[in-house]
Amino acid sequence: MNSLLQFAIDAHGGLTRWKAFDAIRARLTVRGAVFDAKAVPGFQENVAYELGLRDEKVTTTGFGGPDLQLRFTPDHLVWGSLDGRVIESRDHPRESFRGHDQTTPWDPPHLGYFTSYALWTYLHLPFLYAEPGFVVEEIEPWREGGETWRRLQATFPESVASHCRQQITHFGPDGLMRRHDYTVDVLGGASGANYSSDYREIQGMKMPMARRVYAYDSKGARVAEPLLVSIDIGELSFVKT
Repeated sequence: MNSLLQFAIDAHGGLTRWKAFDAIRARLTVRGAVFDAKAVPGFQENVAYELGLRDEKVTTTGFGGPDLQLRFTPDHLVWGSLDGRVIESRDHPRESFRGHDQTTPWDPPHLGYFTSYALWTYLHLPFLYAEPGFVVEEIEPWREGGETWRRLQATFPESVASHCRQQITHFGPDGLMRRHDYTVDVLGGASGANYSSDYREIQGMKMPMARRVYAYDSKGARVAEPLLVSIDIGELSFVKT
């Protein structure tokens, strides 16, 4: 394993402990300028998520209302009621973003697809990079916030739905994530600098409970306004199913 990745995984609780669990359950709120611009605000207030740790699978309860649920895999999306009534289903949901730019309005399934794969990626890091098919290398360090951050560039396999194929994660001197950079294919290539904070130890794992996402400029510097996405986790637990 890449030495920086090993250092980061150990700092977050270790691969052995991570592999002892099957899923993450979290209650969180997701807001930001992205959702206002896409005309889908308010769908993700105090919503419950269950994210599989073995497969890319997400179930979101409360998506659009207390009695509604969204079920996601990369190739299939179902939005409906808890009693089984289907409001909308979508095969190969990424195809529905063809031709979109940063101003194209979204419908609820667009939002559900975007948030599902994004949160699945975020909450799996840095352990995701140790999975088969990922190619990682350490690149030149980055100086920010009075610290020098080591950086890991990861190329994602085609089988994983995420923002883009190549992403960069920054780690502080303690091995914990500070920033995660990417461009967003379904937003016309918009940039994202995703900052992790409020780390807590949960069942032996170190997890950031808050994230703030901004654009970055051509030199990689954060663009302070607007705040594109805020993620605040109120509850989080690891489960063995």
